[in-house]
Amino acid sequence: MQRFFLLLLLSIPAYAMPAYARAACPDLSTYYPGNQPDWPGLEQRLAPLLPECLESSEFFALHGAAQLNSGQLAAALESLERALLIEPDNGAARIDYAQALYEQGQLFTALEINAQLLMRTDLPSSLQPLLASRQQSWQALTRETVYQLDMLAGYDDNLNGGLDSGQVTLTLSGEPVPLELNPEFRPIGGPYLNGRLAVRHSRVTPESQHNWTAEVRSRVSEEQESDLLQVATFYSFLRPNRGRSWQLNAGMNHLFFGGAALFSGTGVNARYRPESTLWCKPDYGLALQHQLFHQQSRLNGLESKFAVGFNCPLASASNNGSQQLRVEFGLLHNSELKSGRLGDDRQGWQINLDWQLLLPRGVLHAQFNHTRLDDDEGYSALVANGEERVAKRNFFLLQYRQPLRFLGYDTSLLLNVYHQRQRSNIELFASTDTSAEIGISWTF
Repeated sequence: MQRFFLLLLLSIPAYAMPAYARAACPDLSTYYPGNQPDWPGLEQRLAPLLPECLESSEFFALHGAAQLNSGQLAAALESLERALLIEPDNGAARIDYAQALYEQGQLFTALEINAQLLMRTDLPSSLQPLLASRQQSWQALTRETVYQLDMLAGYDDNLNGGLDSGQVTLTLSGEPVPLELNPEFRPIGGPYLNGRLAVRHSRVTPESQHNWTAEVRSRVSEEQESDLLQVATFYSFLRPNRGRSWQLNAGMNHLFFGGAALFSGTGVNARYRPESTLWCKPDYGLALQHQLFHQQSRLNGLESKFAVGFNCPLASASNNGSQQLRVEFGLLHNSELKSGRLGDDRQGWQINLDWQLLLPRGVLHAQFNHTRLDDDEGYSALVANGEERVAKRNFFLLQYRQPLRFLGYDTSLLLNVYHQRQRSNIELFASTDTSAEIGISWTF
């Protein structure tokens, strides 16, 4: 349709003709294309006239249109800019200039010029609906809503989050007393079905970007008391500025386990990325989360985190620039909200590694996280002789995603392998969990 704009416009010399042109420049009316324009041929015919038409806005508008329709975007922009420098009100040049800016990726500048064209009183009635349609089409690109549905089947060797040890050692009258744990606290493995439905809406403005996400995740298995349901919503505001950017995020997360509310988290975080000439681009983040445990209110806390991260593009021997690595290091502090919480406040540190590799037929993605938290006070005089708890958690995720063309462009095969291991000087906090799953992801 955009080519039809140009054809229709250039067939109206009265609108395209500027106020003046150099006398040496020949009459260009014979150069206007017909119903079946040969744009590359027209560009070649006009090129020799350049020395004679250096002051003709009409010539540069016509030449720019021919270049634009021949795929010479950079040359078209230069010609159309020269046409507008000579005659700022040249309607033909402004219409094509907006189109060229759009094709170059300058969406908001193109929208602004097109809106100005729609306000002109000398705009031919035949062009009004076409430009209005173009404005509506471009405006729609500033907003996007995407739905994603994932369905996976897998096996988990610890559906219930059971403990590694079959017993716990209590300290009674200074003596260790081992007690056998109820079998329901031991790991229970089995197959499961995992589902996820997410809705993402984004809106872009000349100065910023807004993103909203809402999602529901569920995991069901024969072990119904270990079924999971997670409901979450997030908002993100991004503002780039000449190589720098800052981002503000807010969100809520609710987790149900075995049909009962288990945990709710509400948090905000901010991230700033300064302008940098370094190979690995740094950024700085600050996060705050309110943690609510519905069945054990003494565990409630307020966790803060300060993080420094680096985004590093990595070259690949087979495909240059096909890898991306992100490294982040953070300091953690978790404050109790009610006095008497076992262990009192906690502090620690965290490191995150996020690696992505583009493959010929898909994307390989790996995540690794190590977190350490230390209690300020002894956890309990009845456990480990009152020692201060130290908890170390390692998390690893490997994911492969491959588009399935025969099922549609927006369908992908997903393969996930997950492993988590937590170690502690207190047996109650040592557990291991490994799962693998395969499924399909639809985006629509």
